[in-house]
Amino acid sequence: MPRPRKKRRHREVNRVPRSDALLPEVDRGAVPEGLVTRRQLRDMGLSPGGNKGAVAILRCKWCSYRPQWSCTHPTRGFLLRVDLAKPKRVPTLAQERALDQAMAARQTCSDCGRRFYICLSKKLGCCLECFDGTPVDPSSYLAPPAPAAHRLAA
Repeated sequence: MPRPRKKRRHREVNRVPRSDALLPEVDRGAVPEGLVTRRQLRDMGLSPGGNKGAVAILRCKWCSYRPQWSCTHPTRGFLLRVDLAKPKRVPTLAQERALDQAMAARQTCSDCGRRFYICLSKKLGCCLECFDGTPVDPSSYLAPPAPAAHRLAA
């Protein structure tokens, strides 16, 4: 007996005239000087910092064909002011050490102790060579440190 088909719910189209939009909208290629997206700020080494919110909306590609309607798509971008942005914070040595320890836990094989340059599968719990004998490229991991014979100063 075939299953009954589910009825698809159509997503309601929320059309707002462009004149009623809360923020001014800018088409791609016509962005005023001094406004950038979050990704562009990140590429410049800046963080939004003093920006309280978006200044304008960067319309998506699809909405450029419909200039009378406001862009409500998730692919739209929010434009921020560059002059209010601040430099990115630099992590302290303790923060970097903590991140390195966390990554070491994800990249180190529990059986052979080799640290790989990629994170290992949590499902397997070890590297492929320890799991099923598949040879691993020596350039993909760091050799484990040799155990110290003793730690005496003399």
